Amino acid sequence: MQEILWGIAPIGWRNDDIPEIGAENTLSHLLSDIVVAGFQGTEVGGFFPEPAVLKKELALRNLKIAGQWFSSFIIRDGIEKASQEFHAHCAYLKEVEAAVAVVSEQTYSIQGLDKNVFAEKPYFGDEEWAILCEGLNELGKIADSYGLKLVFHHHMGTGVQTLEEIDRLMEGTDSNHVHLLYDTGHIFASDGDYMTLLEKHMNRIKHVHFKDVRESVMDECKQPGKSFRESFLAGMFTVPGDGCIDFRKPFRFLEEHGYKGWIVIEAEQDPAIAHPLEYALIARRYLDESLLAHVEK
Repeated sequence: MQEILWGIAPIGWRNDDIPEIGAENTLSHLLSDIVVAGFQGTEVGGFFPEPAVLKKELALRNLKIAGQWFSSFIIRDGIEKASQEFHAHCAYLKEVEAAVAVVSEQTYSIQGLDKNVFAEKPYFGDEEWAILCEGLNELGKIADSYGLKLVFHHHMGTGVQTLEEIDRLMEGTDSNHVHLLYDTGHIFASDGDYMTLLEKHMNRIKHVHFKDVRESVMDECKQPGKSFRESFLAGMFTVPGDGCIDFRKPFRFLEEHGYKGWIVIEAEQDPAIAHPLEYALIARRYLDESLLAHVEK
């Protein structure tokens, strides 16, 4: 992969965690909207079909697949069970010609629970950290065998959320097999800063999510201690150009350090409130006018 590819995630149209949200949006609808908005591809959603069907729909629109989320439970279930499930995950991704497997450790995660996402996140003990890092090294080797890169997704409400926790994960895993997904929205909502992570771990970053944050909404969610779901349904996240993050800074840093791969626009929102195509076009316009204009000069 010799360039930056721009994608947009299906979560703006349908949410795997809450299937009733956006259920009316079909695969054809989603993929055609992505073409209209001028993006090169997307990530696999939970409602996506078998590889042969998906590949035909992609080919009709000249789109590509970047990757897909995988919920690992290495600490809870052990590496053997996680490996079996991950093999199947990677086999699917190889068939649809994806670039990365997005992994998030979900042991003790509260992202789907009715708990205060700002104050009740889980923490791992030393032994659990050792199990997690060893397991991720194994999953990373499995991904390699399928021609994929394992990229770990730091995420609100999980045991790997803060910069300190990401530091520990990077220190404890093999850089040859375990890479990092850099998500602007999650690290900003967690730590109030999105550049330090990028500057510190640029050499491990192999996949990027550009997610914006409405800071005023985030503050309103923090006060009563809303859950992750309640927060994103309230509009805490949005697409670049509609929140408080200045994406010129991370984009220029990525460019200057020779980043090659996918930058995927992502924003958990309720499609009944945030029209998916409208917000995809807001993001596209922001990218063209604020991030890419200098590239074309």
